[in-house]
Amino acid sequence: MNINQNPLSTSNPVQKALSVNQALDAAIPFKGHHNNIQEAMRYSLLAGGKRARPVLCIAACELVGGTESIAMPAACAIEMIHTMSLIHDGLPCIDNDDLRRGRPLSHKVFGEAVAVLTGDALLDLAFDHITSVSTMGVPPTRVVHANKVLAKSVGHQGLAQGGVF
Repeated sequence: MNINQNPLSTSNPVQKALSVNQALDAAIPFKGHHNNIQEAMRYSLLAGGKRARPVLCIAACELVGGTESIAMPAACAIEMIHTMSLIHDGLPCIDNDDLRRGRPLSHKVFGEAVAVLTGDALLDLAFDHITSVSTMGVPPTRVVHANKVLAKSVGHQGLAQGGVF
């Protein structure tokens, strides 16, 4: 791709969003037995949406010469963290919401404790997903740097601090 091309104009963002949905679905496969955390993770993560954040992540990677497959773990991680933030924000101790886009929130379906643990599990899975690119030829120093940037954006200097206001 030359520098004057827009990565979103050369590929269909809707198709990229579908690819993200498939990758997210594969990230938490249904094991065939009852597992509240796994079920709650799928309930919230696969609830739909435009997937703008992961599509932009993929487009940014493509803009600098990367591929969708290399960007997909980071794209999924971003969506996992976004979903975690929505789960935690809806809890009675924070925003006390019952619905998001007309659908009951995780704590209403699975209970508060499971919702908190689900958000925590999604956060863990996000960091695990980022490290999976190390098997795709991405240098370990870049993987560590990506994890560091992501951790700062979620921690006391980012998302967590923003939830206080």
